[in-house]
Amino acid sequence: MPSPSPHSKPPDSRVHDYDSDPDSDPDGGLELVELEREDPFSRDHETAAVEQRPPQKRVWGVRMGGRRNTRHGYGELGRRQGGGHDDDTYGRYSEGSAREDDDAPLLDGPRRSHEQPPKDAASWLRQRLPSFGPGATATSESHNVAENEQDEDDPSSSRQVAVGSAQSIRYPPNIISNAKYTAWSFLPVTLYNEFSFFFNMYFLLVALSQAIPALRIGYLTTYVAPLAFVLMITLGKEAYDDIERRRRDNEANAEEYTALQFEDPSRSYATGRSSKKLKSARGRKASKRLVSERDRLSDIQEEEEQTEAAGRPSSFVSEISKKSRDLRVGDVLKLTKGQRVPADVIILKCLSLDAPAHQDPDAETEANLLGDLVDDESDAQDAATGAEADQGGSGGETFIRTDQLDGETDWKLRLASPLSQNLPTEELVRLQITAGKPDRRVNDFVGSLEMTGLGHSDADAEAKAAPLSIDNTAWANTVIASHAITLAVIVYTGPQTRSALSTSPSRSKTGLLEYEINSLTKILCFLTLAISIILVALEGFKSTQGNIWYVKIMRFLVLFSTIVPISLRVNLDLGKSVYSWFIQRDPGMPGAVVRTSTIPEDLGRIEYLLSDKTGTLTQNEMEMKKIHVGTVSYANDAMDEVTAYVKQGFHITDPSSNPALVTPSSTFATSTNVGATRTRREIGTRVRDVVLALALCHNVTPTNEEENGQTIRSYQASSPDEIAIVRWTESVGLRLAQRDRKTMTLESPETGRVLVKVRITDIFPFTSEGKRMGIIVQFLDKLHPSSGEGEIWFYQKGADTVMSSIVVANDWLDEETANMAREGLRTLVVGRKRLSSKEYQEFSTKYRESSLVMSGREAAMQAIVSQYLERDLELLGVTGVEDKLQRDVKPSLELLRNAGIKIWMLTGDKVETARCVAVSSKLVARGQYIHTIAKLRRKDAAQENLDILRSKTDSCLLIDGESLSLFLTHFRKEFIGVAVLLPTVVACRCSPTQKAEVATLIKEYTKKRVCCIGDGGNDVSMIQAADVGVGIVGKEGRQASLAADFSIEQFHHLTKLLVWHGRNSYKRSAKLAQFVIHRGLIIAVCQTMYSIALDFQPEGLYKDWLLVGYATVYTAMPVLSLVLDKDVDEDLANLYPELYKELTEGRSLSYKTFFIWVFVSIYQGCLIQGLSQVLTEVDGKRMVAVSYTVLVLNELLMVAIEITTWHWVMVVSIVGTFLLYVGSIPFLGGYFDLKFLMSLGFLWRVAAIGAFSLIPTYAAKVIGRTMKPPSYRKVQGI
Repeated sequence: MPSPSPHSKPPDSRVHDYDSDPDSDPDGGLELVELEREDPFSRDHETAAVEQRPPQKRVWGVRMGGRRNTRHGYGELGRRQGGGHDDDTYGRYSEGSAREDDDAPLLDGPRRSHEQPPKDAASWLRQRLPSFGPGATATSESHNVAENEQDEDDPSSSRQVAVGSAQSIRYPPNIISNAKYTAWSFLPVTLYNEFSFFFNMYFLLVALSQAIPALRIGYLTTYVAPLAFVLMITLGKEAYDDIERRRRDNEANAEEYTALQFEDPSRSYATGRSSKKLKSARGRKASKRLVSERDRLSDIQEEEEQTEAAGRPSSFVSEISKKSRDLRVGDVLKLTKGQRVPADVIILKCLSLDAPAHQDPDAETEANLLGDLVDDESDAQDAATGAEADQGGSGGETFIRTDQLDGETDWKLRLASPLSQNLPTEELVRLQITAGKPDRRVNDFVGSLEMTGLGHSDADAEAKAAPLSIDNTAWANTVIASHAITLAVIVYTGPQTRSALSTSPSRSKTGLLEYEINSLTKILCFLTLAISIILVALEGFKSTQGNIWYVKIMRFLVLFSTIVPISLRVNLDLGKSVYSWFIQRDPGMPGAVVRTSTIPEDLGRIEYLLSDKTGTLTQNEMEMKKIHVGTVSYANDAMDEVTAYVKQGFHITDPSSNPALVTPSSTFATSTNVGATRTRREIGTRVRDVVLALALCHNVTPTNEEENGQTIRSYQASSPDEIAIVRWTESVGLRLAQRDRKTMTLESPETGRVLVKVRITDIFPFTSEGKRMGIIVQFLDKLHPSSGEGEIWFYQKGADTVMSSIVVANDWLDEETANMAREGLRTLVVGRKRLSSKEYQEFSTKYRESSLVMSGREAAMQAIVSQYLERDLELLGVTGVEDKLQRDVKPSLELLRNAGIKIWMLTGDKVETARCVAVSSKLVARGQYIHTIAKLRRKDAAQENLDILRSKTDSCLLIDGESLSLFLTHFRKEFIGVAVLLPTVVACRCSPTQKAEVATLIKEYTKKRVCCIGDGGNDVSMIQAADVGVGIVGKEGRQASLAADFSIEQFHHLTKLLVWHGRNSYKRSAKLAQFVIHRGLIIAVCQTMYSIALDFQPEGLYKDWLLVGYATVYTAMPVLSLVLDKDVDEDLANLYPELYKELTEGRSLSYKTFFIWVFVSIYQGCLIQGLSQVLTEVDGKRMVAVSYTVLVLNELLMVAIEITTWHWVMVVSIVGTFLLYVGSIPFLGGYFDLKFLMSLGFLWRVAAIGAFSLIPTYAAKVIGRTMKPPSYRKVQGI
């Protein structure tokens, strides 16, 4: 027997040797009978049209279009092994059984000797049977993922995936995990994170010191309880957040999916069990004529008698349900509309649930139009079967939504490879996929699909291969949007998916206020140590019995621990929560979301604003505004002339039953050649040509949806520009009626009559590098053609920068594109080129060869396109699409500029468009000089531009991405040093990486707060690099808003977010932080006075509850109520944005204000404690009662003094706290002399000491405000 084919089995699949000794069998002699599943599923074996191929080009076991291919091959297994089978058994595998094509003749040609079945069926099994069921375990468990991750272009880094079979390499499980902790790591990690803060570590040491008897002061709980309270709140929040993350992960991991189970068919044939059919298979019964049961039996009996002509499918398929976590590489999924894709998959088949909207009765005849373009008859048959999809009209395409992956809300078209689309489902196990190593590039994929044959000659064993690209994929977390059933095989799972690799943990952001407070607390800590040492030094460092001098220092440190208030973090965190609540419930900012609640104060400190253009400053709502055809342009009302030209040009007068369709030749039938007659062509003909080109050259798909009983037509595409153009062609008289993978139909919007019908042969999609898209179409000259002729045209549209070198020489393109750009229009240049059949055949052959290259595929394919297509295109015209400005963009930018914020616009658009938007949006003031730097490549020229900018610091800089890259590479510091001084910078043609780099550079150089705002997936890196990231929920999706710290719905909401909420957050937190420090410092001063009076002994003044109650129930609510204070109202803040400038200088919390509060605390503490000791006693309950009562009342009244605008909550908290204190006095007998508290002497002492403490403080504040009023006081007086 000849040696088996090298492609007879997937290389990564285990193959069972059923003739071998069971002891030597690695699977323990597993029999096929053990692989039987309990719920077998119907097969899809006879779904594609038969392929009439010469013997040297066979596709084994393939059933096409209802015809039965009875040649041997993968489908030969059952017939060769075993005799007869009843009609029920055979009917399971053949959808084409008992159909109208059952009596079709077998493939012609004599049967060759090597096609006889081998004598040893088990040997034959070893050649071709993929592994099925649980017995097919990985043969190389030791291979881990790391060994596969080599250099990108190294072929050894590619993975081989056997479809529907077990893999020889163990890949990661398909588990989603966003949890930060495990049960074992939660406490260690969270405690480490908490005690990495200076506050918490300081108080931990203080609390631990109380375990030492010599250092103990009062109850241990006095110092442990506050720390434990703070930690419990933080740990509880972390635990809750992580539990919620795990719950969401578990829901995603437990999501049920339908997978296809591929089993050995021999057992199923023997048992003759019936099984459930695929829905698509059952649906196809209605489209095929049924024959009698007797005819079926007759056919099957005939096949049993002629075993050499019967075939058996490669596998038996059943449906099983799997949880997402149980999915593995190689599993074939059955996905339907609305389902989330659980892993990175390659689409194999798309099965339509419904009949196609446009059935073509002459699909086979239509496919023959390509007869001149393909290599041989077998390829023509491939085209015929592809033109009419075998699955109820599906052309192998499906739509997916990628908004959770790349932020784009438009549907993306995804295609099944024709190689797998035209295979029956049970033959999918013959496929093998070669894919690269896992990477994070969501818009790029290179792979190949290979189908192995079973013949024993080199020709028959030849593997059939097809390229795979991004168009054949659906990454994890995308959603199926089409009604069709999609069969897809998993290639990457779990942490190796594009989604997981692209997701980097967002940077933990800390506000500037936190850093400022941290530096102040270090001063307080030093102050605590200094006071402790000074007090011991004043005593002469004497050591008494049981009280050594350094122990005294430690005890003083514990006594003065209130100087560093542990409640400061709690108060600030509560304040941040209040600010977030205000932002999210502001009626003037509907839809606002705070995603990072730790930095609201930074909203009031912004000095640089970096903004995207499209979708941020503009609405991303496109409207076709202008079209230029070389000698005349049309806009606004002149579009009616275009409509008239189109109506005239596409008017069909043939009344026959097979009406003629419009082709480019019929549009200008008198032309002898394109180049010589272009200038002499009538304007009307030019208009019709460009409209036809725009109606065909796009990736738009029309969809019909039912809403309230009405059918609504909409368009889906990845670019809003294309939708705007297609809507415009519909408005002028040429509507896109139908589009699938292979055909496109244009009709009249008025009559609904088909005007143009083309077959799509190739599409070259738009890329950010290429900046153009093209399409090759073949025109049909009749609705139901009878000939094989058809004009072939290549259409292309793209940016003028790339198209100017592709189209023929002209004298108007550059001028017109510049004019449109100055008007703020997005320009596209449209061209075309006619191809002969020979030219197209040559191009197609070369292009296919380049598409199979594994290394450098994209460059090879582009080189072929440039060589054969992108040369001397006929220039048809230029389109201008307007992107409308967002609401209130102009006044918003003006207000932000007046607030002292320097605004940079970073966009990927062209220089002229960016210039126009900058001017129209008032980003550049009227008459302001704009210094433009573009296409800069020389260092000396870069230095000259820097010198010019240094001399004109009031100008606007307009720079493109190429020049910016040169500056950032060679003149990094010099460039940023000049750029930050300019009021406005506009950077064009910026990549996402450049945007993030600019944001980081500004932060590092200026040390100022930078805010970045955007709405698309390309803005995420910039948003995450900024100190404050703001995302807009726009047409480009939600990715930017999800990655941002703050999410808003309109750009003009940013002014309120910064000027109003940012101001309030910063001012309130500054006042709150200083007051909390004052509250802790004043009690420490009282303790110092008390220790001095006791001959420098480290004894506690307020112990246990008095110390805890002072920082909690007796002062907490009034102090916290300061977060409701506001110095000006919202109208004044918007009317005088200059007030925002003062915030950026940090005057509200500075060393000056800090030391003023320290002085006030020392003054009041010394006065309160000193007078209490003088007027009562040095040590005793009377002194403690007077001192403590004055201290509490002093804090309540100091809060009242600091309030600028009263709120009812403030009144309630102050009055309520006072009443609470008075009510708790009877329970403080252990600390106070209650009899003394009821005397008049107590009252006058409290009143006198309080007056001495508060009146001078208040008077100093009033005098200072009068002599030098703050700015907000000045505007309030206007």
